[in-house]
Amino acid sequence: MFEKQIEIPSAEEIIAERTVPRQLAEIKRARDRLAIDVITGKSDKLLVIVGPCSAHEPAPVLEYVRRLATLSEKVEDRLVLIPRIYTAKPRTRGVGYKGMFSQPDPEHKEDTLRGIRTIRALLLSAIEESGLSAADEMLYPENYAYVEDLVTYVAIGARSSENQMHRLVSSGVELPVGFKNPMSGSIPVLINSIYAAQSPQVFKYHNWQVKTGGNPYAHAVLRGRVDNYGNDIPNYHYETVMQVMDSYAQAGTLQNPAVIIDANHSNSAKHFKQQIRIVNEVLQNRRQDGDFHRIVKGFMIESFLKEGCQEHDVEFGKSITDPCLGWEDTERLILDIAEKA
Repeated sequence: MFEKQIEIPSAEEIIAERTVPRQLAEIKRARDRLAIDVITGKSDKLLVIVGPCSAHEPAPVLEYVRRLATLSEKVEDRLVLIPRIYTAKPRTRGVGYKGMFSQPDPEHKEDTLRGIRTIRALLLSAIEESGLSAADEMLYPENYAYVEDLVTYVAIGARSSENQMHRLVSSGVELPVGFKNPMSGSIPVLINSIYAAQSPQVFKYHNWQVKTGGNPYAHAVLRGRVDNYGNDIPNYHYETVMQVMDSYAQAGTLQNPAVIIDANHSNSAKHFKQQIRIVNEVLQNRRQDGDFHRIVKGFMIESFLKEGCQEHDVEFGKSITDPCLGWEDTERLILDIAEKA
């Protein structure tokens, strides 16, 4: 049984409540182009999608993004920094805090309508205060319409990459969409996801039958895998990246072969400090092998103002979900990436 609680207005109605000012829309379009140019190879910069595991409260997120903007000015000749403002949190067992979209206050009950308005205000403030547009995860495909005018990068999580609706909706997105390898680590499944997203599709979306032209910027994200016994197995090493490159070639018609390395999750077994070592190993491989250099386009890094995590929102700027690098380590790492890119 479904108990109706709150009627949610359409995305068009929500967006009409507070449209993006023209100046901020122009900033976002320019940021979109920077990210697209990296994925297509038009730019030799690296994408760095960096920020907290989940955005649970606006104030620390905006403080983080302001710091990131200052850092971006130092590295913009080599890197495109995209703040990670993930507003929906997947749960392995389906219970617990599910992100700002459905629960804008992690200490109180769900309120999706308030959550939608909160994340739109947050994403808009991030652009206004920093000049940086964000990345978000498409955990629920139908929700993408509520933020499509505010984000520059879309991530598809490991639990979602095999889902048909995620693939179909991604085919209509005109931004880089990173498909993480599934929890099993299957490269063929990952390539199939990218193939579906890059292909024209016809399907039901909201209250319409829609047709898409395919998204040429859909690409691979390697985040490690989990074996049948629950062990984390990394896949950021040279051999796996080369397997992905070969799989792109075998698929034949895929555009813009690209790999982003997720330095956390099963690649680090959520030992957040290991992200530093993993990034440096990948950078070394980029320096030593031309093919590896061409296909690896950047990193995903989990980072916040304070390192680690906490169960409840007590310390300002500390994750309430997965543990993250602190700001000092993050700043050093990004400067190091820029130097070695």
